[in-house]
Amino acid sequence: MRKKLIAVMMAGVLSAGMFSTGVFAADTDLKGEVNTFIAASLSNAMEEIQKDFNETYPDVEILYNADSSGTLQTQIEEGARCDIFFSAADKQMDALVDEAKKDTVEDILENKVVLIKPKDGETKVTGFENITDAANIALAGDSVPVGQYSREIFDNLGITDEVNKMEINEGKNVSEVLAAVSEGSNEIGIVYATDAASVADKVDVIAEAPADALKTPVLYPVGLIEDKEASEDDTAAAEAFLEYIKSDDAMKVFEKYGFTAYKADDASETDDKDAEATEEADDTETNAETETTEEAK
Repeated sequence: MRKKLIAVMMAGVLSAGMFSTGVFAADTDLKGEVNTFIAASLSNAMEEIQKDFNETYPDVEILYNADSSGTLQTQIEEGARCDIFFSAADKQMDALVDEAKKDTVEDILENKVVLIKPKDGETKVTGFENITDAANIALAGDSVPVGQYSREIFDNLGITDEVNKMEINEGKNVSEVLAAVSEGSNEIGIVYATDAASVADKVDVIAEAPADALKTPVLYPVGLIEDKEASEDDTAAAEAFLEYIKSDDAMKVFEKYGFTAYKADDASETDDKDAEATEEADDTETNAETETTEEAK
C-alpha cells in the first residue's frame, strides 16, 4: 500500500507570477487541488513547506503521495492522478517521456549517500570498503534511487558478489531502510545523509560514499505532470506550488533538512574547467611529442 500524506489547507493564496529572483508573488484568487508525488526522503521538508505555503494560501489543497521514486514513476505511468513529481533521481523523471512536462523539469536539490548503524551500535564496519564484515544490511530495492546508488558503489568497489551473499533486509523505500537500522533490526544500512540527520539520536553515520565509488550525482528533479482530470484551477494551483517549491523561502527549508541547492551553472563551470584541463594536458603532450621528434632529427 502506498504511503499517502494528506496536507490540509491553512491560509492564503498564491500566484504563478514572477519568480526569476526566487521571490514568490501572491494572487488572492488562487484555489484548487494539487496531487504531489514526492520521494520518501523529501517527506519532512515537504511537510514544512506545505505548512508555510498554506499559512498564506488556504484555498489550495496539497495532497502528498510519498514513496520510492520508482514506485511513484510506475503509479504515474499506470494513470494515477499526479500534478507534480519530485523525484530522488533523474532516471525516474526521464522515464516519464509522455507524462512529464519537460520544459518545467529542473534539478534543484543535491544529497549524499551514507552508511549508518544504530546509535552506539557495535560493528566491525568502518566504511563502504569493508561493508561485508557486517552480519546483515538494510538495503533499498534496485528500483529505488538510493538502492541504485548503493549498487553503483558496490560495483565500483568490486564487492557486489560479496554483498549479495550477505543477509539483506530489502526495503521498498529509504524510509524502511532507515527504520530498520534506527530500530536495531539491522547492523548497518545505506540511506541519504538527510535521512540520517533526521534521526541523529537513533543512528550514527559510519561513512559517506567515496567520490570515486559513486560517480552519479544524487540530484532531485521536480516538474509538472500531465493531469487530464485537473480543472483549470487545479492546473494553475499546481503551477504556482511548483514555483513556490523552487523559491528562496522553500530552499531555506530544504537546506535546514540537510539538502544542498543544486545549481546547473556550477556543474557546467566544473565541466568546462575539466574540459579545459584535459585540453591543456593534450596540448602539453602534443608539444612534448613535437619537441622529441625535432630533437631526433
